[in-house]
Amino acid sequence: MASMIASSKVVTLGALIFLLLVSYGLCTRIVNFNASHITADPYWVAARATWYGAPTGAGPYDNGGACGFKNVNLPPFSAMTSCGNQPLFKDGKGCGSCYQIRCLNHPACSGNPETVAITDMNYYPVAKYHFDLSGTAFGALAQPGRNDELRHAGIIDIQFKRVPCIYPGLTVTFHIEHGSNPVYFAVLVEFEDGDGDVVQVDLMEANSGWWTPMRESWGSIWRLDSNHRLRAPFSLRITNESGQKLVAYQVIPANWAPNTYYRSNIQYQAMSSGAGLDMSSGAGLDISSTAGLVISSAAGLDTKILGISGLICLVLFCLHGIEVP
Repeated sequence: MASMIASSKVVTLGALIFLLLVSYGLCTRIVNFNASHITADPYWVAARATWYGAPTGAGPYDNGGACGFKNVNLPPFSAMTSCGNQPLFKDGKGCGSCYQIRCLNHPACSGNPETVAITDMNYYPVAKYHFDLSGTAFGALAQPGRNDELRHAGIIDIQFKRVPCIYPGLTVTFHIEHGSNPVYFAVLVEFEDGDGDVVQVDLMEANSGWWTPMRESWGSIWRLDSNHRLRAPFSLRITNESGQKLVAYQVIPANWAPNTYYRSNIQYQAMSSGAGLDMSSGAGLDISSTAGLVISSAAGLDTKILGISGLICLVLFCLHGIEVP
């Protein structure tokens, strides 16, 4: 009799363990404590998108924008541009940042990610993160042949994430702005791989040996108001959002002229996903997703350990209660 009871307990225990393992495998998942801030894919953040300008244009009718970039209808921007509201534009320090965007909820959406650069300011946001896209970029989110259908929607829900900028074959370029003179120097910085943005520019005059901080004028344009005649050639030091510094030695020649481009021989290293995460963490955009993953991973691990520990204890307890003659 005792043997039958013991056998019954073993069978019951085996069934219990099987059910626990099955339910554990089906139900246990990593919990994201920041789920309210992100979408189903923890690397994508919810936003809304509109568009402005010509349906197949680059946004502003002058092909410029509040960042100071020029001819954004041409490569390398190729009209894949966007206004950003303050969390994206960041008072100009977000100029040049690159984002992947995608739309999933409208019937005309392709679901495929497209990359855009922040080149303008959005003054009237309709959401916490608002991309006011060029007509070209908005239409690029659509399935083939349904670009106009999607544009007619006007406002759509999208998802976005920060990604490294990549400008193949280009180096960091400086454009001397109109109005620059021997005591006032303004420069536009563009085509930075990686972060794509600039948060500080410093200038070194010829034979000076020290750096003078420039002030952000507007967008990606930096200025220096001097109390003396500036001595060229100038070296320029740029700092991106990740804190990486590059120095373009004597990139501005002694005979510099306003409204002129000067290409450097420097460029940031455009890293893959790692760089994208570093940038977004600095920007305060994807940091909630990243932190959520770290925390939830730890939580998931603790859940597994506790579940396994509890299962072992249950097995030991049940085995202890089995009496085998």
